[in-house]
Amino acid sequence: MTNIDFLYFDAGGGHRAAATALKAVIDQQKRPWEIRLVNLQDVLEPLDVFRKVTGLPLQDIYNQMLARGWTLGSAQGLQLMHVVIRLYHRQAVQLLEKHWAATQPDLVVSLVPNFNRPLRESLKNALPAVPYVTILTDMADYPPHFWMEKQEQFLICGSDKAVKQALALGHTEERIFRASGMILRPGFYEPVTVDRLAERKKLGLDPERPTGLVLFGGQGSKVMLEIAERLEDTQLILICGKNTGLADRLKQLPAQAPRYVEGFTSEIPHYMSLADFFIGKPGPGSISEAVAMGLPVIVERNLWTLPQERYNADWVRERNAGLVVPNFRGIRGAVDGLLRDLPRYKASVARIHNRAVFEIPDMLAKILE
Repeated sequence: MTNIDFLYFDAGGGHRAAATALKAVIDQQKRPWEIRLVNLQDVLEPLDVFRKVTGLPLQDIYNQMLARGWTLGSAQGLQLMHVVIRLYHRQAVQLLEKHWAATQPDLVVSLVPNFNRPLRESLKNALPAVPYVTILTDMADYPPHFWMEKQEQFLICGSDKAVKQALALGHTEERIFRASGMILRPGFYEPVTVDRLAERKKLGLDPERPTGLVLFGGQGSKVMLEIAERLEDTQLILICGKNTGLADRLKQLPAQAPRYVEGFTSEIPHYMSLADFFIGKPGPGSISEAVAMGLPVIVERNLWTLPQERYNADWVRERNAGLVVPNFRGIRGAVDGLLRDLPRYKASVARIHNRAVFEIPDMLAKILE
């Protein structure tokens, strides 16, 4: 049995989601591999300087920042984090060397940014024959030192831009694999068999009315309140994740159109199948999920947008997959414009075919060979 370690963080939730989705497909394929999910936060727990200063681990700080909308200046915050990572590089490498020596993986796959230098260096020191792979769970890198480093390794990229970035950094073509997009749960590829009109009625929605789905990740975001207020006459499904306070406030808002508010759910494909368009942050997972379900998107791009997610908004424009607004104060006009031209946007979305979660196992097999 071949032991493969998938490394993830819980910052934002997308890294764990990608790791578990890929593991699910590999398990279904019955490959002779043992996929082990490794939370890097646990391995590096003794070095969590952010917990020592704030009382919270780094991933919790990140999630609180998203929920409260404290993202202005995140590019500078990222630079500060990289300084801290460099300061503790040697200690991180030593901790990781002990981990590799104890667990003896045959292949290491990173689905986390920022730490790929100490991860690769420690693996090379402890187990020099074991290959190291980074799967970008963003559509492109945000250099320097975010996803890609100048080091010997394999890269799996989900866009042409990411491939170009890898080549520009000096990685060779034989070590770069091009997937057709971001990793999604297999559920997003299952045929839609529900009766949309009947299911909308069950949620108290008008079955014939255009419906938007509003989603800002597993932590929700207070900007959903502004969107709901500005779209009081638009039928909406609002998914708040683990932010129960936000869900309660949204339920209390007056509205001229039906709406349904949901908290944390694993049934995102179901709710997307009931919608006509998507509104959310330009996260790679959210955009890719909406597109996979045939939904044009409306996303925001401005100084508050996380720097690693800004290209995702550019990708939406490049693929004509929806609209990008400078801020959600203009959401009313964006929704009106999208609905006026909805068939054209839906046709553009239908031309995007992402099968990354089914392609990557073959890439890993080739690397193992």
